[in-house]
Amino acid sequence: MQATIFTVTVLILSLIGYYMGRSRAVSSVDGNIRELHSLPRHYGYYVGMWCGLPALFICIAWLLFEPQIVNSVVLSGVSSITPETSSAMVARILSDIKFIAANGSGVSKATPELIVAAEHYLELKQIGSTALAIALVSIAIIGLLIGKKSVGAKLQARDQVERVIRYVLLASSIVAILTTIGIVSSLLFEAIRFFGKIPLTDFLFGVEWSPQIAMRKDQVASEGAFGAVPIFAGTMLISFIAMCVAVPVGLMSAVYMSEYASPKIRGIGKPVLEILAGIPTVVYGFFAALVVAPTIRNIGEGWGLEVASESALAAGLVMGIMIIPFVSSLSDDVIRAVPQSLRDGSYALGGTKSETVLQVVLPAALPGIVGGIMLAISRAIGETMIVVMAAGLSANLTANPLHAVTTATVQMVTLLVGDQEFDSPKTLAAFALGLVLFCVTLCLNVIALRVVAKYREKYD
Repeated sequence: MQATIFTVTVLILSLIGYYMGRSRAVSSVDGNIRELHSLPRHYGYYVGMWCGLPALFICIAWLLFEPQIVNSVVLSGVSSITPETSSAMVARILSDIKFIAANGSGVSKATPELIVAAEHYLELKQIGSTALAIALVSIAIIGLLIGKKSVGAKLQARDQVERVIRYVLLASSIVAILTTIGIVSSLLFEAIRFFGKIPLTDFLFGVEWSPQIAMRKDQVASEGAFGAVPIFAGTMLISFIAMCVAVPVGLMSAVYMSEYASPKIRGIGKPVLEILAGIPTVVYGFFAALVVAPTIRNIGEGWGLEVASESALAAGLVMGIMIIPFVSSLSDDVIRAVPQSLRDGSYALGGTKSETVLQVVLPAALPGIVGGIMLAISRAIGETMIVVMAAGLSANLTANPLHAVTTATVQMVTLLVGDQEFDSPKTLAAFALGLVLFCVTLCLNVIALRVVAKYREKYD
Protein backbone atom coordinates (compact mmCIF):
# COMPACT_ATOMS: atom_id res chain seq x y z
CA MET A 1 0.00 0.00 0.00
CA GLN A 2 2.80 2.40 0.91
CA ALA A 3 4.63 1.64 -2.32
CA THR A 4 1.48 2.49 -4.28
CA ILE A 5 1.05 5.79 -2.45
CA PHE A 6 4.68 6.75 -2.99
CA THR A 7 4.51 5.84 -6.69
CA VAL A 8 1.32 7.83 -7.23
CA THR A 9 2.87 10.82 -5.44
CA VAL A 10 5.95 10.73 -7.67
CA LEU A 11 3.80 10.40 -10.81
CA ILE A 12 1.67 13.40 -9.79
CA LEU A 13 4.78 15.52 -9.16
CA SER A 14 6.20 14.40 -12.53
CA LEU A 15 2.96 15.38 -14.24
CA ILE A 16 3.15 18.80 -12.62
CA GLY A 17 6.77 19.07 -13.79
CA TYR A 18 5.69 18.20 -17.34
CA TYR A 19 3.20 21.05 -17.56
CA MET A 20 5.57 23.48 -15.85
CA GLY A 21 8.41 22.63 -18.26
CA ARG A 22 6.16 22.85 -21.29
CA SER A 23 4.71 26.22 -20.30
CA ARG A 24 8.15 27.62 -19.39
CA ALA A 25 9.56 26.58 -22.77
CA VAL A 26 6.72 28.32 -24.60
CA SER A 27 6.95 31.44 -22.47
CA SER A 28 10.74 31.66 -22.94
CA VAL A 29 10.23 32.38 -26.66
CA ASP A 30 7.06 34.47 -26.16
CA GLY A 31 4.88 31.83 -27.72
CA ASN A 32 6.88 31.44 -30.96
CA ILE A 33 7.63 27.74 -30.67
CA ARG A 34 9.60 27.76 -33.94
CA GLU A 35 12.48 29.30 -32.04
CA LEU A 36 12.69 26.27 -29.75
CA HIS A 37 15.21 23.53 -30.46
CA SER A 38 12.64 20.84 -29.67
CA LEU A 39 8.89 20.53 -29.46
CA PRO A 40 7.26 21.93 -26.30
CA ARG A 41 6.32 18.46 -25.08
CA HIS A 42 9.99 17.44 -25.05
CA TYR A 43 10.71 20.20 -22.54
CA GLY A 44 7.83 18.90 -20.47
CA TYR A 45 9.26 15.37 -20.62
CA TYR A 46 12.65 16.77 -19.65
CA VAL A 47 11.37 18.45 -16.48
CA GLY A 48 9.13 15.48 -15.66
CA MET A 49 12.13 13.14 -15.85
CA TRP A 50 14.18 15.40 -13.61
CA CYS A 51 11.31 15.34 -11.13
CA GLY A 52 10.33 11.67 -11.30
CA LEU A 53 13.33 9.53 -12.17
CA PRO A 54 15.60 10.35 -9.18
CA ALA A 55 12.68 9.98 -6.77
CA LEU A 56 11.58 6.74 -8.41
CA PHE A 57 15.13 5.38 -8.22
CA ILE A 58 15.33 6.20 -4.50
CA CYS A 59 11.93 4.58 -3.93
CA ILE A 60 12.93 1.35 -5.71
CA ALA A 61 16.26 1.18 -3.89
CA TRP A 62 14.54 1.72 -0.55
CA LEU A 63 11.88 -0.91 -1.17
CA LEU A 64 14.61 -3.39 -2.14
CA PHE A 65 16.97 -2.84 0.80
CA GLU A 66 14.70 -1.56 3.59
CA PRO A 67 13.32 -5.00 4.59
CA GLN A 68 16.82 -6.47 4.96
CA ILE A 69 17.99 -3.50 7.04
CA VAL A 70 14.97 -3.58 9.34
CA ASN A 71 15.14 -7.35 9.76
CA SER A 72 18.84 -7.24 10.62
CA VAL A 73 18.35 -4.50 13.21
CA VAL A 74 15.40 -6.28 14.82
CA LEU A 75 17.09 -9.68 14.93
CA SER A 76 20.25 -8.18 16.41
CA GLY A 77 18.23 -7.37 19.53
CA VAL A 78 16.94 -10.94 20.03
CA SER A 79 19.18 -12.65 22.57
CA SER A 80 18.01 -16.16 21.68
CA ILE A 81 19.72 -15.89 18.30
CA THR A 82 23.35 -16.99 18.46
CA PRO A 83 25.95 -17.69 15.76
CA GLU A 84 25.08 -21.36 16.11
CA THR A 85 21.38 -20.77 15.36
CA SER A 86 20.33 -22.31 12.05
CA SER A 87 19.00 -20.15 9.23
CA ALA A 88 15.67 -21.97 9.38
CA MET A 89 15.27 -21.10 13.08
CA VAL A 90 16.19 -17.45 12.41
CA ALA A 91 13.59 -17.30 9.66
CA ARG A 92 11.00 -18.80 12.00
CA ILE A 93 11.77 -16.26 14.74
CA LEU A 94 11.50 -13.42 12.24
CA SER A 95 8.19 -14.82 11.00
CA ASP A 96 6.88 -14.92 14.60
CA ILE A 97 7.97 -11.30 15.14
CA LYS A 98 6.16 -10.14 12.02
CA PHE A 99 3.07 -12.15 12.98
CA ILE A 100 2.99 -10.56 16.43
CA ALA A 101 3.50 -7.12 14.89
CA ALA A 102 0.57 -7.67 12.55
CA ASN A 103 -1.83 -9.23 15.07
CA GLY A 104 -0.89 -7.57 18.35
CA SER A 105 0.76 -8.78 21.54
CA GLY A 106 -2.19 -11.00 22.48
CA VAL A 107 -0.95 -13.81 20.24
CA SER A 108 -0.56 -17.12 22.03
CA LYS A 109 2.97 -18.33 22.82
CA ALA A 110 4.36 -14.81 22.37
CA THR A 111 7.31 -14.34 24.71
CA PRO A 112 8.12 -10.90 26.17
CA GLU A 113 11.29 -10.77 24.10
CA LEU A 114 9.37 -11.36 20.87
CA ILE A 115 6.78 -8.75 21.85
CA VAL A 116 9.52 -6.17 22.38
CA ALA A 117 11.08 -7.13 19.06
CA ALA A 118 7.71 -6.77 17.32
CA GLU A 119 7.24 -3.30 18.80
CA HIS A 120 10.75 -2.39 17.65
CA TYR A 121 9.92 -3.73 14.20
CA LEU A 122 6.78 -1.57 13.94
CA GLU A 123 8.71 1.47 15.14
CA LEU A 124 11.43 1.00 12.53
CA LYS A 125 8.87 0.49 9.78
CA GLN A 126 7.09 3.70 10.76
CA ILE A 127 10.34 5.67 10.86
CA GLY A 128 11.35 4.26 7.49
CA SER A 129 8.04 5.15 5.86
CA THR A 130 8.17 8.70 7.16
CA ALA A 131 11.79 9.18 6.09
CA LEU A 132 11.05 7.78 2.64
CA ALA A 133 8.06 10.07 2.15
CA ILE A 134 10.09 13.14 3.12
CA ALA A 135 13.00 12.08 0.92
CA LEU A 136 10.81 11.41 -2.11
CA VAL A 137 8.98 14.72 -1.94
CA SER A 138 12.21 16.64 -1.33
CA ILE A 139 14.09 14.97 -4.18
CA ALA A 140 11.13 15.39 -6.53
CA ILE A 141 10.83 19.10 -5.73
CA ILE A 142 14.58 19.65 -6.09
CA GLY A 143 14.57 17.83 -9.43
CA LEU A 144 11.59 19.87 -10.59
CA LEU A 145 13.37 23.13 -9.77
CA ILE A 146 16.61 22.03 -11.45
CA GLY A 147 14.79 20.88 -14.57
CA LYS A 148 12.67 23.99 -14.79
CA LYS A 149 15.69 26.25 -14.37
CA SER A 150 17.45 24.48 -17.25
CA VAL A 151 14.59 25.00 -19.70
CA GLY A 152 15.40 27.48 -22.46
CA ALA A 153 15.22 27.96 -26.19
CA LYS A 154 18.68 26.46 -26.76
CA LEU A 155 18.19 23.42 -24.53
CA GLN A 156 18.36 20.24 -26.61
CA ALA A 157 15.46 18.67 -24.74
CA ARG A 158 14.63 16.07 -27.37
CA ASP A 159 18.18 14.71 -27.39
CA GLN A 160 18.25 14.56 -23.61
CA VAL A 161 14.91 12.74 -23.43
CA GLU A 162 15.88 10.23 -26.12
CA ARG A 163 19.18 9.55 -24.35
CA VAL A 164 17.31 8.76 -21.13
CA ILE A 165 14.92 6.51 -23.04
CA ARG A 166 17.86 4.59 -24.52
CA TYR A 167 19.29 4.10 -21.03
CA VAL A 168 15.91 2.86 -19.78
CA LEU A 169 15.65 0.39 -22.65
CA LEU A 170 19.21 -0.79 -22.00
CA ALA A 171 18.43 -1.24 -18.29
CA SER A 172 15.30 -3.23 -19.15
CA SER A 173 17.32 -5.53 -21.39
CA ILE A 174 19.92 -6.01 -18.69
CA VAL A 175 17.20 -6.83 -16.14
CA ALA A 176 15.72 -9.45 -18.47
CA ILE A 177 19.14 -11.01 -19.06
CA LEU A 178 20.05 -11.00 -15.37
CA THR A 179 16.68 -12.54 -14.50
CA THR A 180 17.32 -15.39 -16.91
CA ILE A 181 20.83 -15.87 -15.53
CA GLY A 182 19.47 -15.84 -11.98
CA ILE A 183 16.84 -18.49 -12.75
CA VAL A 184 19.35 -20.75 -14.45
CA SER A 185 21.94 -20.21 -11.71
CA SER A 186 19.49 -21.02 -8.92
CA LEU A 187 18.39 -24.21 -10.67
CA LEU A 188 21.97 -25.21 -11.42
CA PHE A 189 23.26 -24.50 -7.92
CA GLU A 190 20.55 -26.49 -6.16
CA ALA A 191 20.75 -29.29 -8.74
CA ILE A 192 24.50 -29.58 -8.13
CA ARG A 193 23.79 -29.94 -4.41
CA PHE A 194 21.32 -32.70 -5.22
CA PHE A 195 23.74 -34.54 -7.48
CA GLY A 196 26.32 -34.31 -4.72
CA LYS A 197 24.03 -36.56 -2.65
CA ILE A 198 22.43 -38.64 -5.41
CA PRO A 199 24.56 -39.82 -8.37
CA LEU A 200 23.63 -38.31 -11.72
CA THR A 201 23.38 -41.73 -13.34
CA ASP A 202 20.94 -42.95 -10.69
CA PHE A 203 18.76 -39.91 -11.32
CA LEU A 204 18.78 -40.00 -15.13
CA PHE A 205 18.66 -43.76 -15.62
CA GLY A 206 16.96 -45.08 -12.49
CA VAL A 207 13.55 -46.66 -12.99
CA GLU A 208 12.17 -46.29 -9.45
CA TRP A 209 10.91 -42.99 -8.04
CA SER A 210 10.09 -42.94 -4.34
CA PRO A 211 11.62 -39.86 -2.66
CA GLN A 212 10.17 -40.67 0.79
CA ILE A 213 13.06 -39.94 3.14
CA ALA A 214 13.13 -38.36 6.58
CA MET A 215 12.74 -34.58 6.55
CA ARG A 216 13.06 -33.98 10.32
CA LYS A 217 14.84 -35.66 13.19
CA ASP A 218 11.59 -36.91 14.69
CA GLN A 219 10.62 -38.80 11.53
CA VAL A 220 11.37 -42.40 10.74
CA ALA A 221 13.90 -42.50 7.92
CA SER A 222 13.53 -44.48 4.76
CA GLU A 223 15.94 -44.91 1.92
CA GLY A 224 14.18 -43.21 -0.95
CA ALA A 225 14.73 -43.80 -4.67
CA PHE A 226 15.34 -40.99 -7.16
CA GLY A 227 15.21 -42.69 -10.54
CA ALA A 228 13.51 -40.08 -12.73
CA VAL A 229 12.86 -42.25 -15.80
CA PRO A 230 9.20 -42.90 -14.79
CA ILE A 231 8.70 -39.15 -14.30
CA PHE A 232 10.08 -38.24 -17.71
CA ALA A 233 8.25 -41.12 -19.37
CA GLY A 234 4.94 -39.94 -17.89
CA THR A 235 5.65 -36.36 -18.97
CA MET A 236 6.42 -37.42 -22.53
CA LEU A 237 3.42 -39.78 -22.71
CA ILE A 238 0.88 -37.18 -21.61
CA SER A 239 2.48 -34.47 -23.77
CA PHE A 240 2.46 -36.79 -26.79
CA ILE A 241 -1.25 -37.57 -26.34
CA ALA A 242 -2.00 -33.87 -25.92
CA MET A 243 -0.11 -32.93 -29.08
CA CYS A 244 -1.84 -35.72 -31.04
CA VAL A 245 -5.07 -33.89 -30.24
CA ALA A 246 -3.93 -30.27 -30.41
CA VAL A 247 -1.77 -30.25 -33.55
CA PRO A 248 -4.18 -31.84 -36.07
CA VAL A 249 -7.28 -30.13 -34.72
CA GLY A 250 -5.57 -26.77 -34.23
CA LEU A 251 -3.82 -26.80 -37.60
CA MET A 252 -6.92 -27.87 -39.54
CA SER A 253 -8.97 -25.26 -37.71
CA ALA A 254 -6.43 -22.61 -38.66
CA VAL A 255 -6.47 -23.70 -42.33
CA TYR A 256 -10.26 -23.61 -42.43
CA MET A 257 -10.54 -20.25 -40.70
CA SER A 258 -7.91 -18.60 -42.87
CA GLU A 259 -8.55 -20.17 -46.28
CA TYR A 260 -12.08 -21.55 -46.47
CA ALA A 261 -14.34 -19.85 -43.91
CA SER A 262 -16.41 -16.84 -44.85
CA PRO A 263 -15.81 -13.59 -42.91
CA LYS A 264 -19.02 -14.14 -40.94
CA ILE A 265 -18.10 -17.67 -39.87
CA ARG A 266 -14.54 -16.61 -39.09
CA GLY A 267 -15.78 -13.69 -36.99
CA ILE A 268 -17.79 -16.11 -34.85
CA GLY A 269 -15.64 -19.25 -34.90
CA LYS A 270 -12.23 -17.78 -34.12
CA PRO A 271 -13.30 -15.97 -30.87
CA VAL A 272 -15.25 -19.03 -29.75
CA LEU A 273 -12.22 -21.23 -30.34
CA GLU A 274 -9.95 -18.84 -28.45
CA ILE A 275 -12.26 -18.98 -25.41
CA LEU A 276 -10.62 -22.33 -24.67
CA ALA A 277 -7.39 -20.48 -23.80
CA GLY A 278 -9.19 -18.40 -21.17
CA ILE A 279 -10.66 -21.30 -19.20
CA PRO A 280 -8.72 -21.90 -15.94
CA THR A 281 -6.74 -25.13 -15.89
CA VAL A 282 -8.49 -26.22 -12.70
CA VAL A 283 -11.77 -26.26 -14.65
CA TYR A 284 -10.14 -28.49 -17.24
CA GLY A 285 -8.95 -30.67 -14.35
CA PHE A 286 -12.49 -31.01 -13.00
CA PHE A 287 -13.77 -31.84 -16.47
CA ALA A 288 -11.08 -34.47 -16.93
CA ALA A 289 -11.62 -36.04 -13.51
CA LEU A 290 -15.43 -35.99 -13.47
CA VAL A 291 -16.34 -36.52 -17.13
CA VAL A 292 -13.51 -37.73 -19.35
CA ALA A 293 -11.82 -40.22 -16.98
CA PRO A 294 -15.07 -42.03 -16.00
CA THR A 295 -16.15 -42.13 -19.66
CA ILE A 296 -12.84 -43.68 -20.74
CA ARG A 297 -13.06 -46.20 -17.91
CA ASN A 298 -16.62 -47.21 -18.83
CA ILE A 299 -15.73 -47.59 -22.50
CA GLY A 300 -12.62 -49.58 -21.67
CA GLU A 301 -14.51 -51.91 -19.34
CA GLY A 302 -17.10 -52.42 -22.08
CA TRP A 303 -14.29 -53.63 -24.34
CA GLY A 304 -12.79 -55.78 -21.63
CA LEU A 305 -9.79 -53.49 -21.02
CA GLU A 306 -8.33 -52.68 -17.63
CA VAL A 307 -8.50 -48.90 -17.24
CA ALA A 308 -7.30 -47.03 -14.16
CA SER A 309 -9.57 -44.48 -12.53
CA GLU A 310 -6.85 -41.90 -13.28
CA SER A 311 -5.16 -42.37 -16.65
CA ALA A 312 -2.69 -40.66 -18.92
CA LEU A 313 -5.23 -40.78 -21.74
CA ALA A 314 -7.78 -38.70 -19.84
CA ALA A 315 -5.21 -36.07 -18.89
CA GLY A 316 -3.70 -36.00 -22.39
CA LEU A 317 -7.04 -35.61 -24.16
CA VAL A 318 -8.17 -32.72 -21.98
CA MET A 319 -4.75 -31.11 -22.12
CA GLY A 320 -4.86 -31.34 -25.90
CA ILE A 321 -8.22 -29.55 -25.95
CA MET A 322 -6.75 -26.83 -23.75
CA ILE A 323 -3.74 -26.36 -26.07
CA ILE A 324 -5.75 -26.16 -29.32
CA PRO A 325 -5.92 -22.32 -29.26
CA PHE A 326 -2.12 -22.08 -28.96
CA VAL A 327 -1.75 -23.93 -32.26
CA SER A 328 -4.79 -22.61 -34.09
CA SER A 329 -4.40 -18.90 -33.30
CA LEU A 330 -0.70 -18.69 -34.11
CA SER A 331 -1.05 -20.87 -37.22
CA ASP A 332 -4.03 -18.82 -38.42
CA ASP A 333 -2.11 -15.56 -38.09
CA VAL A 334 0.92 -17.02 -39.86
CA ILE A 335 -1.12 -18.50 -42.72
CA ARG A 336 -2.95 -15.22 -43.29
CA ALA A 337 0.42 -13.45 -43.39
CA VAL A 338 1.54 -15.50 -46.41
CA PRO A 339 1.64 -13.10 -49.41
CA GLN A 340 -1.36 -13.33 -51.68
CA SER A 341 1.01 -13.33 -54.66
CA LEU A 342 2.04 -16.91 -53.81
CA ARG A 343 -1.58 -18.03 -53.96
CA ASP A 344 -2.20 -16.15 -57.19
CA GLY A 345 0.88 -17.72 -58.78
CA SER A 346 -0.36 -21.18 -57.86
CA TYR A 347 -3.82 -20.48 -59.27
CA ALA A 348 -2.26 -19.13 -62.46
CA LEU A 349 -0.40 -22.41 -62.93
CA GLY A 350 -3.66 -24.34 -62.64
CA GLY A 351 -3.47 -25.35 -59.00
CA THR A 352 -6.67 -25.98 -57.10
CA LYS A 353 -7.52 -24.49 -53.74
CA SER A 354 -6.45 -27.59 -51.84
CA GLU A 355 -3.22 -27.96 -53.85
CA THR A 356 -2.38 -24.31 -53.21
CA VAL A 357 -2.93 -24.70 -49.47
CA LEU A 358 -0.96 -27.94 -49.18
CA GLN A 359 1.93 -27.20 -51.54
CA VAL A 360 2.33 -23.43 -51.30
CA VAL A 361 0.67 -21.82 -48.28
CA LEU A 362 1.55 -24.36 -45.59
CA PRO A 363 5.22 -24.72 -46.63
CA ALA A 364 5.58 -20.93 -46.71
CA ALA A 365 3.97 -20.64 -43.27
CA LEU A 366 5.87 -23.60 -41.80
CA PRO A 367 8.31 -21.55 -39.66
CA GLY A 368 5.47 -19.84 -37.80
CA ILE A 369 3.51 -23.08 -37.52
CA VAL A 370 6.54 -24.82 -36.02
CA GLY A 371 6.92 -21.96 -33.54
CA GLY A 372 3.30 -22.35 -32.46
CA ILE A 373 3.71 -26.11 -32.07
CA MET A 374 6.86 -25.64 -29.98
CA LEU A 375 4.99 -23.20 -27.75
CA ALA A 376 2.18 -25.74 -27.39
CA ILE A 377 4.66 -28.49 -26.47
CA SER A 378 6.23 -26.28 -23.81
CA ARG A 379 2.75 -25.55 -22.47
CA ALA A 380 1.94 -29.25 -22.34
CA ILE A 381 5.18 -30.14 -20.55
CA GLY A 382 4.60 -27.44 -17.95
CA GLU A 383 0.96 -28.25 -17.16
CA THR A 384 0.28 -29.39 -13.59
CA MET A 385 -3.33 -29.10 -12.47
CA ILE A 386 -4.88 -31.34 -15.13
CA VAL A 387 -2.30 -34.06 -14.45
CA VAL A 388 -2.87 -33.93 -10.70
CA MET A 389 -6.63 -34.30 -11.06
CA ALA A 390 -6.80 -36.70 -14.01
CA ALA A 391 -3.57 -38.71 -14.12
CA GLY A 392 -2.66 -38.99 -10.45
CA LEU A 393 0.65 -38.95 -8.57
CA SER A 394 1.87 -42.48 -9.22
CA ALA A 395 5.30 -42.64 -10.85
CA ASN A 396 4.66 -45.68 -13.05
CA LEU A 397 7.04 -46.61 -15.86
CA THR A 398 4.57 -47.56 -18.57
CA ALA A 399 3.68 -46.71 -22.14
CA ASN A 400 0.04 -47.75 -21.66
CA PRO A 401 -2.12 -44.59 -21.77
CA LEU A 402 -4.81 -46.37 -19.76
CA HIS A 403 -2.60 -46.49 -16.66
CA ALA A 404 -1.96 -43.78 -14.09
CA VAL A 405 1.25 -41.77 -14.51
CA THR A 406 2.67 -38.48 -13.28
CA THR A 407 4.80 -35.66 -14.70
CA ALA A 408 7.85 -33.69 -13.65
CA THR A 409 5.92 -30.53 -12.77
CA VAL A 410 3.51 -32.44 -10.54
CA GLN A 411 6.39 -34.04 -8.67
CA MET A 412 8.09 -30.66 -8.27
CA VAL A 413 4.98 -29.26 -6.62
CA THR A 414 4.63 -32.35 -4.42
CA LEU A 415 8.24 -32.20 -3.28
CA LEU A 416 8.10 -28.52 -2.35
CA VAL A 417 4.75 -28.53 -0.53
CA GLY A 418 4.69 -28.62 3.26
CA ASP A 419 7.26 -28.17 5.99
CA GLN A 420 10.43 -28.67 4.00
CA GLU A 421 14.12 -27.92 4.48
CA PHE A 422 16.39 -27.34 1.50
CA ASP A 423 19.06 -29.68 2.80
CA SER A 424 17.30 -32.92 1.90
CA PRO A 425 17.62 -34.81 -1.40
CA LYS A 426 13.83 -35.00 -1.46
CA THR A 427 13.48 -31.22 -1.72
CA LEU A 428 16.54 -30.71 -3.90
CA ALA A 429 15.18 -33.27 -6.37
CA ALA A 430 12.63 -30.66 -7.48
CA PHE A 431 15.44 -28.44 -8.72
CA ALA A 432 17.02 -31.34 -10.58
CA LEU A 433 13.71 -31.99 -12.32
CA GLY A 434 13.40 -28.30 -13.12
CA LEU A 435 16.89 -28.24 -14.62
CA VAL A 436 16.06 -31.19 -16.87
CA LEU A 437 12.83 -29.50 -18.01
CA PHE A 438 14.80 -26.34 -18.73
CA CYS A 439 17.25 -28.29 -20.89
CA VAL A 440 14.39 -30.00 -22.74
CA THR A 441 12.70 -26.66 -23.45
CA LEU A 442 16.00 -25.21 -24.62
CA CYS A 443 16.48 -28.10 -27.04
CA LEU A 444 12.96 -27.60 -28.41
CA ASN A 445 13.68 -23.92 -28.99
CA VAL A 446 16.93 -24.75 -30.80
CA ILE A 447 15.10 -27.21 -33.05
CA ALA A 448 12.42 -24.60 -33.79
CA LEU A 449 15.04 -21.98 -34.67
CA ARG A 450 16.79 -24.39 -37.04
CA VAL A 451 13.53 -25.20 -38.83
CA VAL A 452 12.64 -21.52 -39.10
CA ALA A 453 16.08 -20.65 -40.47
CA LYS A 454 15.96 -23.45 -43.04
CA TYR A 455 12.57 -22.58 -44.50
CA ARG A 456 13.02 -18.82 -44.35
CA GLU A 457 16.07 -19.21 -46.54
CA LYS A 458 13.99 -21.21 -48.97
CA TYR A 459 11.02 -18.87 -49.29
CA ASP A 460 12.45 -15.39 -48.70
